[in-house]
Amino acid sequence: MKVIVTGVKGQLGFDVMRELKSRGYKSIFGIDLEDLDITDSVKVQDFMGNHKPDVIIHCAAYTAVDSAEDNRDLCMDVNVNGTKNLVNAARKYNAKFVYISTDYIFDGEKSGEYIVSDTPNPKSVYGESKYKGELETLKYFRHFIIRISWVFGRNGNNFVKTMLRLEKERDHLKIVSDQIGSPTYTFDLSRLIVDMIETEKFGIYHATNEGKCSWFDFAKEIFLSAGTNIMLSPIKTSEYPTRAVRPMNSLMSKDSLDQNGFKRLPTWEDALSRYLKEIEVI
Repeated sequence: MKVIVTGVKGQLGFDVMRELKSRGYKSIFGIDLEDLDITDSVKVQDFMGNHKPDVIIHCAAYTAVDSAEDNRDLCMDVNVNGTKNLVNAARKYNAKFVYISTDYIFDGEKSGEYIVSDTPNPKSVYGESKYKGELETLKYFRHFIIRISWVFGRNGNNFVKTMLRLEKERDHLKIVSDQIGSPTYTFDLSRLIVDMIETEKFGIYHATNEGKCSWFDFAKEIFLSAGTNIMLSPIKTSEYPTRAVRPMNSLMSKDSLDQNGFKRLPTWEDALSRYLKEIEVI
């Protein structure tokens, strides 16, 4: 099976490539911006014509959530038109297509977990762009749409690394405590993605590590697991204004994983512990 992975310099793309190699996949091609401009439909068709993939795992995206508010056209071009171009290429070669989506497609106002059939209502440019990318993906039936949240991985920046950096610079941190979600470890997610592409169980999935926490809870566990001692104070979202609106509730039901026989990811606490060992913090 010939697999193309976009966004290999990002957290998830890096781990997907690593997982494919560990399973013995030989015909895998990892690409990033310097290899292919996914917003150029002609270049995408030429590239895919040379490789004729069986699977496209689309991890590349414009993910600068706050900057997207001031760079709407660029964000839409990458996340919507780029996805459309890749979907068209997948259709041409009858390839399976994996689209990585986000909790930001929801407004975060639901009291319980979002299910896959809940109506999206994004409140940010980034969330809108990812939802429109979903709509492009839905036009082609051989798709896996995987919604994730609060991502952390070895290759790239994330909340965990930011907390560990700030701990060295400050004595006291104020962390938002009224946004609730589930962290997603890209090492665990990449294993699920490769499991999926080995099936024909197409559809929409929610895939985060098990359990829930606030950003404040997440930070506490990071420092506890890392064995560091720093003063933390919980604050409300209103006390930490950002350019883009964040969902207050990012919890998503994993029922679609269960219904299709896919194994849920381990707890986020377990994932965090393994991650800190991977990046040699503990």
